[in-house]
Amino acid sequence: MSEYNRPQFEEIAFEHMDALYSKALKMTRNPTDAEDLIQETYFRAYKSYQQFKPGTNFRAWIFTILTNNYINDYRKKMRTPHHVELDQVQHRVSYQEAERKKSNPDEESNPDTYEDWFDDHVVKALSSLSHDFRQVVLLADVQGLPYKEIAKKIGTPVGTVMSRIFRGRKTLRRKLASYAEQYGIN
Repeated sequence: MSEYNRPQFEEIAFEHMDALYSKALKMTRNPTDAEDLIQETYFRAYKSYQQFKPGTNFRAWIFTILTNNYINDYRKKMRTPHHVELDQVQHRVSYQEAERKKSNPDEESNPDTYEDWFDDHVVKALSSLSHDFRQVVLLADVQGLPYKEIAKKIGTPVGTVMSRIFRGRKTLRRKLASYAEQYGIN
């Protein structure tokens, strides 16, 4: 774009900034992301202003650029694996505990001590389960025991174990849905 068109672009484009920001904020639900989206929209609009046909609807044209930028960013984020900040990950098993387990492989850990393994949201969700559901879910999903072994260990039929695991997982999935969404876990 020639410098001659720059004032014309600025005059027409910046009158829509508040409306664009409102739309970007509704799309991103985050002020910082909305500002980034607006900046990218104005950059692309300025870069391709020579393609805009005078006399047509500039507002519709720049809103289309905003929407396309949002869609492209969203698709890019969906293709990118979710990253967790290292300071969010806390190793809960001490070195001594790991060594003790190595030296005593037959010693089974108690599934009722899950509070040390998970963060508060997961602990709260697990604690809300009945003892029967919590016990089988922890034995299956944390300790990795097969259904037959769980049934033998707690003295119930395999079908009952399978039913409790299914219902316990379903309840946990429902209780942790917003937590999973917050951290991008699907």
